[in-house]
Amino acid sequence: MRMAYSETFDAGNADASANASMYPVSTGAGELRKERRDRPIGVLIVDDHELVRRGLRALLAANPGVFEICGEAASGHEAVKKARHLRPDVVVLDVSMPGLNGLETTRLIVKEDPHPEVLILTMHESEELIETILHAGARGYLLKSDVSRDLPVAIESLHKQRPFFSSKIARRVLDGYLSAGASGKSPLTPAERRVIQPLAEGKSNKEVANLLDISLKTAETHRANIMRKLGLRSMSELVHYAVRNHIIQA
Repeated sequence: MRMAYSETFDAGNADASANASMYPVSTGAGELRKERRDRPIGVLIVDDHELVRRGLRALLAANPGVFEICGEAASGHEAVKKARHLRPDVVVLDVSMPGLNGLETTRLIVKEDPHPEVLILTMHESEELIETILHAGARGYLLKSDVSRDLPVAIESLHKQRPFFSSKIARRVLDGYLSAGASGKSPLTPAERRVIQPLAEGKSNKEVANLLDISLKTAETHRANIMRKLGLRSMSELVHYAVRNHIIQA
């Protein structure tokens, strides 16, 4: 059973036009339908900025009885723990966070429990990131510029097992981007992917080992494997790779 965290909210006053919830991929905002519900949609909000979390809470509070904020997290590691404990219906997750980014957080949450739907918030529109997010297990991709308009309907769409995409990138998905030939498979193991971000952020092997609760030798082995598999020759090249693939921000 999901555990309540704070308030429960009721009926909606979303101000967008209703054309999103009828299709698997949304091309715009939509009004929340006033449906009869057994319970509100449980939402876990994840962002490393308290001000952003507060704004997301306020947007959902404008739709009373529809959403229940069952928890908040300020980091990827905290999000994985709270998703396991609280079992939200939808996780609203910033893609760019220190320590454990939104992509790796998504992979861990979905691996532990396929029940929560994940809505990624980002300001990036690259096709490479879209594909990476989908392969990580998220089914929602919302540009931050669209959050104030589309957040409630995006969450409701995901709760109904319907993917949701901001209108700017929906056409790319509908045009069959994912079938264009890219396999989306990384040469790195999940453990190696988790090591990339702290390394690129400048942490030493010892700091990485402490952060991920692994031995120093394991951290060193992961680092060597990453450099070999990606064909990188220096830490500066690793940083460029991490920035290019939206693992860290420049």
